[in-house]
Amino acid sequence: MCLISFAWQPGTPTPLRLMGNRDEFHVRPTAPLAHWQDHPDIAGGRDLEAGGSWLAARQGGIVAALTNVRDPLLYAPLDSPSRGELVANALACEDIAAWLSRLSQGEALRYAGFNLLVATPQRLWHLHRGRDRLVLNEVAPGVHAISNADLNSPWPKLLNVRRAHAQASLEEWPSAVKDAMHNSQEAATEALPDTGVGLTLERQLSAAFIIGEHYGTRATSWLTLDAKGDIKMTEQRFGPLGHFEGETTLALPNDSNETSL
Repeated sequence: MCLISFAWQPGTPTPLRLMGNRDEFHVRPTAPLAHWQDHPDIAGGRDLEAGGSWLAARQGGIVAALTNVRDPLLYAPLDSPSRGELVANALACEDIAAWLSRLSQGEALRYAGFNLLVATPQRLWHLHRGRDRLVLNEVAPGVHAISNADLNSPWPKLLNVRRAHAQASLEEWPSAVKDAMHNSQEAATEALPDTGVGLTLERQLSAAFIIGEHYGTRATSWLTLDAKGDIKMTEQRFGPLGHFEGETTLALPNDSNETSL
């Protein structure tokens, strides 16, 4: 994904409410939100070119989400694996904390830059792989957002969606946050970050919802993770020039009645 906003409130009936936009080339083959045939206990959208995902969840109360870090000066090996496989790997591993620790100790350097969120009802980890640092932290309670830099980097679209999320009541979820995610207004030139892609592209990418013929926002997805480990996910899909292409909602109940650690 390229923009995620989330409310992390451990110890409450709904520890996680998360929403994000996935921006991608429209020609890249993609499967919509569904249970994965090779892992029926996992549900999410899927990149059919590399096999990974940007947002997915596993029955039992585990969620993983990813954004890329946009930094032309960040070195990555030429044979770097797809960053989307990190989401799939997070949901397949048995010891999330140990797996994330190994990544933070150097294994993540095989990949280009990314932010990875992994959540259970009790814990939420953020792994950042940037140009100058590789760091793993547990996220503090509150409302946060990520785009293509670090957690809570003050990009205009990030600040706007985080503000909408923080101000939205439980009754206004998800509609108020979705309105902010669907805002196609570009940021003022003086407020743009400088990620090395040039002013024209920087301006286009500054919108929360990117409308383009060849590249743009292809999905808006949101989910809730409750204290019992039950997950509900919705995905809206969009084609070139923002054309609406459909919506899917799935539930992943925690049938074991056991929450993940």
